[in-house]
Amino acid sequence: MRRGEGRGKGSGRERGPGLLAQLRNPPGGRNARIMLLALAVDRTGSGLWAASSVLYLTFVTQLSAQQIGVLLGAAGVAGIAGSPLAGRLAGRFPVRGLLIGCHLLRLVTLGLVLVCTGFDALLPVVAVTYLGDRAAKTLEMLFATRAAGERRAAYQALSRSAANAGYGVGAGLAAIGLAAGTTGAYRVLILGNALSFVVAAVLVWRTGEPAGSAVEVARSGGAAHAAPVSDGRAPVRRSSPWRDRGYLKFALLDIPMNLDDSVLAVGLPLWLVNRTSAPHALVPAFLVINTVLVVVLQLSVSKRAEGPRRATRAVLLYGVLMFVCCGFLAVATRGGAWVAGAALLAAALLVTLAELMRSVSSWELAVLLAPQDARAAYLGVAGMSQSIQKSAGPPLLTGVVMAAGPVGWLVLGTAVAGLAVVQRRACVRRLGIGSPRSEGAATLSVR
Repeated sequence: MRRGEGRGKGSGRERGPGLLAQLRNPPGGRNARIMLLALAVDRTGSGLWAASSVLYLTFVTQLSAQQIGVLLGAAGVAGIAGSPLAGRLAGRFPVRGLLIGCHLLRLVTLGLVLVCTGFDALLPVVAVTYLGDRAAKTLEMLFATRAAGERRAAYQALSRSAANAGYGVGAGLAAIGLAAGTTGAYRVLILGNALSFVVAAVLVWRTGEPAGSAVEVARSGGAAHAAPVSDGRAPVRRSSPWRDRGYLKFALLDIPMNLDDSVLAVGLPLWLVNRTSAPHALVPAFLVINTVLVVVLQLSVSKRAEGPRRATRAVLLYGVLMFVCCGFLAVATRGGAWVAGAALLAAALLVTLAELMRSVSSWELAVLLAPQDARAAYLGVAGMSQSIQKSAGPPLLTGVVMAAGPVGWLVLGTAVAGLAVVQRRACVRRLGIGSPRSEGAATLSVR
């Protein structure tokens, strides 16, 4: 996460401190520090749920594999509505109160999960849980946008580090319960996730509502200044992102720019198990590589994606990294266990680096491309990209890419790289940074 109040003379010192120092004194001050802690607690609960939910649904509620697939797939579709809904509400109500409401909503639905045993009862409960989850993530992003100002990239980096650390802690705690393998242990893990919502809600309640009355105007060096919403002339308003074709194009192209998530969680382990001779013990290593690198590198990587020009370059680099990653996946079938293992580990490294680029550039551009007068609604639409990818990405990989064999990965890598070029060009035109000379005039105007 990133929070900052202005660059000024202290900017040199802000770039110096390490991760722990910036977590103690993040951009945005006390509110940012509390929100980072709330986010880490929330993601610890998410780690508990991610590691235990399938086993809980299998052994406690006695759902079949097909029912679980439909349940989680439908919940993912419901989650798509969470982002635009949160964005629309945030334009009318305080973000802080809405975020507390999302935590409490998920607390109630997780409690219902513990008492519902049938598929028909669980379907709406889990769907609302996922809707609240996606809405909460959008509200966290909007909170960061308002609180961090020009240093939102640094805030986002800190939030990613805190979130991944929390997720790793949650997964580690879940391993203890899963080792017990009893119904009581599974229920305790679900309760642990519910408890995380209580703690997160209390922490958010201790923050103050971030101000959102200034327009952030990006400059060539990644700096920004606050400007009045109106300069005396009637502002050009596009109150609805659904009528803004340029922004909808950005959100649409951002869907494949999130495919690294499915490649890491679904593609890598299934490709290893089904199409290579690499040892299955490597599967946990993919998550370890991802978690450690994101925690350690997110802050430094984010410094290279501040401002419009760097953010658009990061999109292009994302495409290159994904292309090379897919190339390693394709060649993993060509050698023995050692060659396959090395290729898959390299792919895990590259997809993590791609994630680092995407996590900052996608969010930074979503903010820069949105007009201030309707930023909440615009960010809600942008947040749909990740939700749609989470629903469409896994079946795309399993039903199309992997079914086609190594050539499927090469086609996917080429397609993502090509779409990254298209996305970058579209953002460059919209932001007016087609050349170094024009970069200094980049604004948030909607074309």
